[in-house]
Amino acid sequence: MNQQGIQSATLLSEHDVQNLIRIELAKRNIICFRANVGKVRTADGRYFDTGLPKGFSDLFGFKSDGQIFFIEVKNKTGRVRPEQAKFIERVRSFGALAGVARSVDEALEIIEIEEI
Repeated sequence: MNQQGIQSATLLSEHDVQNLIRIELAKRNIICFRANVGKVRTADGRYFDTGLPKGFSDLFGFKSDGQIFFIEVKNKTGRVRPEQAKFIERVRSFGALAGVARSVDEALEIIEIEEI
């Protein structure tokens, strides 16, 4: 949100950082999806699991050249869990762009997009 006038990254939640990244990627016509991971209990008491593996990145998508990317979003103080680091290593080994972003600029670096 520093691009939108927020004074410090310490004020931003991971959700805020994630939304800023999604907005910027949309402006650049980059396809990006938000991955909802975890289990929730439905109104009738059953559990619903998204089916994504542990460590799956918060954002994923592809560029116009077909290159797929995965972005694990953290705020300034957020820690990467071991399963998140392992997921990033694994998808990189298959040629995907992947990494941890704490800002829009870091997300753009991960997916190798030049700043305007």
